[in-house]
Amino acid sequence: MADKSGSDALITGLAVAAVVGGIYAVHMPTVAGARASSPANQHLDSGRKSATWTAAAVVVGATVLGKVGVGNGFASTVFIIGGTVVIALDFAHRLANQTDNTTGKLIPPAGNATAGVAGS
Repeated sequence: MADKSGSDALITGLAVAAVVGGIYAVHMPTVAGARASSPANQHLDSGRKSATWTAAAVVVGATVLGKVGVGNGFASTVFIIGGTVVIALDFAHRLANQTDNTTGKLIPPAGNATAGVAGS
């Protein structure tokens, strides 16, 4: 009988990636909505952090369950797929929040010591 754990790992990894996408959909507006808001919005940043930690916990939980139930190869596939989606969505939302909606340029985060002083 053929071993199906490779295809099962891929399906499970894609299911975890869909759950991660759902977590970001619940916690955050779309990337376009974040980009259209004022730059360096602290509310968007708080939502992004909450979504990232929640999604990371889901990925780690699925990885641990996969390692205990099936094995290391299964768990690493789930972790790589889920972790990649978490990193991609976090980066996309972080970039959208730091982009000025009028000029399209990136602005430094608030409190950055190297940022220029307004009005000087």
